[in-house]
Amino acid sequence: MLQIGQIAPDFTQDSTEGPIQFHEWLGASWGILFSHPRNFTPVCTTELGEVSRLRPEWQARDVKVIGLSVDPLEAHVDWAADIEETQGHALNFPLIADHDRMVANLYGMIHTGDDPAQTVRSVFVIGPNKKVRLTLCYPPSAGRNFNEILRVVDSLQLTDSRKVSTPANWVPGERVIISPAVSDAEALTQYPQGFERKKSYLRYVQI
Repeated sequence: MLQIGQIAPDFTQDSTEGPIQFHEWLGASWGILFSHPRNFTPVCTTELGEVSRLRPEWQARDVKVIGLSVDPLEAHVDWAADIEETQGHALNFPLIADHDRMVANLYGMIHTGDDPAQTVRSVFVIGPNKKVRLTLCYPPSAGRNFNEILRVVDSLQLTDSRKVSTPANWVPGERVIISPAVSDAEALTQYPQGFERKKSYLRYVQI
C-alpha cells in the first residue's frame, strides 16, 4: 500500500474515456482514485452513482475523480448503463479498465490472502504535486462516505494555504487550530480578530 507523502505512480491504462496517462490527465488538479473489486457489485454501483451526482462539488474544489475495476472495458460500458438506470446519474468521469491489474499492483490494491482476481476498495487522494495525501481501505459491505472525502479535501486545501490544522469532526466554517510553530505574537498579527488559547499547543481561531 502506498504511504502518505509518496508520489502516486504514473501509468497508462484504458478507460471509458479512452487511454489515460494518469499524471498528464491529472495535470495541476487534485485527484481521487478509487477502486472496485469487480463490476456489477451492488455497493459499488451506488458509489459510482454518488460520485457522479457530486460532480459540481468536485469541480468547485478542482478535483478530478477516476474509478478503477479489473473488468474489461466492454463490461464497464454495460455497468455504466446499469448505474444510470438504478442511481439516476450517468457516469461522468473515467472508469479504468485495469484488465491486466497493472494499476492495482502499482497501488497495492490487491492484498495478500484475498482473491487475487479482485482489488480491495481503496481510495487515494492525490495533491497537485502528485503526492498521496490520504489513503483509505473499505470492506466489501460498507459503502464509502464521499461527504467525508470531500471534507478531507476541504481540510487539506485549507491547511495547505494557512498555518492551521482542523480538529476532530471539523467541517468548513468551524474553528481551526493554529500551528504550534506559530507564536502567540505571530498569531495575533495573523489573526487580529483574536483566538482562544486552551494550552500553549492548543489555540483555536475562526477564519
